[in-house]
Amino acid sequence: MTQDEMKKAAAKAALAYVEAGSVIGIGTGSTANHFIDLLAQMKTKVDATVASSMASAERLQKHGIRVLDLNEAGQLALYVDGADESNHQLHLIKGGGAALTREKIVAGASDKFVCIADGTKLVEILGKFPLPIEVIPMARELVSREIVKLGGKPVLRPNCVTDNGNIIVDVHGLAITDAKQLESLLNQIPGVVTNGLFALRPADVLILGTPTGIQTLTAA
Repeated sequence: MTQDEMKKAAAKAALAYVEAGSVIGIGTGSTANHFIDLLAQMKTKVDATVASSMASAERLQKHGIRVLDLNEAGQLALYVDGADESNHQLHLIKGGGAALTREKIVAGASDKFVCIADGTKLVEILGKFPLPIEVIPMARELVSREIVKLGGKPVLRPNCVTDNGNIIVDVHGLAITDAKQLESLLNQIPGVVTNGLFALRPADVLILGTPTGIQTLTAA
C-alpha cells in the first residue's frame, strides 16, 4: 500500500464522524483533499463546510459543496484535517501547507477534531518535521533571533506567502518534549501570528492509514 493509499484510507474512515445536517470544518493538504473528494460522494449529508484555506474552499466549491465563512457558521460539530507529525498524546505539528493559522482557528471552533494521516506521521518525539511559524514580515529577524535562543534553527520558507499575507519560518533541529509549553512560548514572541504546534488544542481522534489497516488513537 502506497503512502497516498494510506492517506485515502484514513480519510475514508473519517467519514464515519460526519453527522447528518451538520456544518463541518475541513483542513488543508493532500490528506484533507482526499477527504473532500470522498465527502463529495455524500455531500447531501452535510449542510455546509468551513474551509481552512482558499485552496480547500475552491476544491469544495468545485464539488458543489457549500462553504461558509466561520463567522457565519458559528460553532462547528467537527473538524477534519491532516498533520505533518503526531505524538501519542495527539499533539500535532501542522503547517506544511502554510495554512496553520486558519487551521488552528477552525480547530478551536470545533467540538471534535479528527486528524487523518498515514502511519508514518506518528512519532515518539515531535520535531523531526520542521516546525512552521507564521510571522508578520517586519518581525522576521526578531522572531528568528528568539527562535535561536530556544535552540531552533529558523529557515525562511522561500516563495511562500500565507492566505493572510504573512511569511513562514520553518524551525529545524527541535526535539519537542513539552509541546504545550513550547506552543505558548513561541506565541508570545512579538510578530508571531501562530505556530504549527497543536498541543493546547490537540486532536481528539487520530486516524492512521497503515499497511495493515486503520489504526485509531483517542486522546487520553
